[in-house]
Amino acid sequence: MKYLELYEELRNDIITGVYPYSARLPSKRTLADKAGISVITAEHALALLMDEGYIESRERSGYFVIYSENRIFGKPERTSRMPLPHLPGRIPEESFPLSVLAKTMRKVLSDYGEEILKKSPNTGTQELRNAIAKYLRRSRKMDVNPERIIIGAGAEYLYSFIIQIIGRDKIYAIEDPSYEKIERVYSANSAAFERLPLGNDGIKSDALQKSKADVLHITPYRSFPSGVTASASKKREYIIHAKKTGMIIVEDDFESEFTLSKKSEETVFSLSESDNVIYLNTFSKTVAPSVRMGYLVLPESLFDSFIKNAGFYSCTVPTFEQFVMARLIENGDFERHINSVRRKRNKIKNFE
Repeated sequence: MKYLELYEELRNDIITGVYPYSARLPSKRTLADKAGISVITAEHALALLMDEGYIESRERSGYFVIYSENRIFGKPERTSRMPLPHLPGRIPEESFPLSVLAKTMRKVLSDYGEEILKKSPNTGTQELRNAIAKYLRRSRKMDVNPERIIIGAGAEYLYSFIIQIIGRDKIYAIEDPSYEKIERVYSANSAAFERLPLGNDGIKSDALQKSKADVLHITPYRSFPSGVTASASKKREYIIHAKKTGMIIVEDDFESEFTLSKKSEETVFSLSESDNVIYLNTFSKTVAPSVRMGYLVLPESLFDSFIKNAGFYSCTVPTFEQFVMARLIENGDFERHINSVRRKRNKIKNFE
């Protein structure tokens, strides 16, 4: 799409310094004329850059860059990215269409037969891991090796699994406030942790710099219960700090598929050039709360540790359910559902 092409061009120019911090971008009409597109298409591209915290709009002045790697530590940043409130009762909880799910289940039963009764490999079925890898590549620009994907029974189980892989002797940093079960799982596993206070676009810089943690557990998109979403500069700050200190990042990407932006959120995993980010997501929000299924994407640097410390654990998700989820991803039903929910939520947003 043309607006995505312009978005990518401007984003790269901002990251590489063609448009440095505080620089004013060309007007939307100038951008449209240069790219041979309509002004409305150019506006879509600029809206994406604002959504992700690269630029902000100033009344009667135009669009200005608020992203900079040179200003992210210890100095207050201008940002147009404010916390996204959770609105219970106003945003519909859209479970996956039952008729589509039932049809897929019948198809899997027919195609796989007694295969569904066999024990899953410890890391999950090859079918599901392949499907997830392809989905992440096309939807999140994540180049993922299916052999580095671990399937498990939901987020809480995977939090514990991460501790098994990395170790209880490490210090884990979590956002403050954060989803209560993150803290409870670390406590239940006797893992030391510290709380890092959130600002309006992520963990406050001074708290991050003072942290002695070995592992940083973040929810860059719509952190619960604060509703804070990390800006592009903040995501880069996490990456730079982790590289500098040797910290491992756990990117908890829950619910990000339902962003109201016109494109999926950038992941820290895809932005980082270091082999130190664990990506975690589940299907309990995108399919149904009863689907206790999630996955980790491990960096190469931690795979030997996984084999040694946790590779012997059996997969906690039934083979049949994995085959069903793989089929939903492969045939496009999963992404059609996500797009449908996003359209409905955007209509509600625009109506309000």
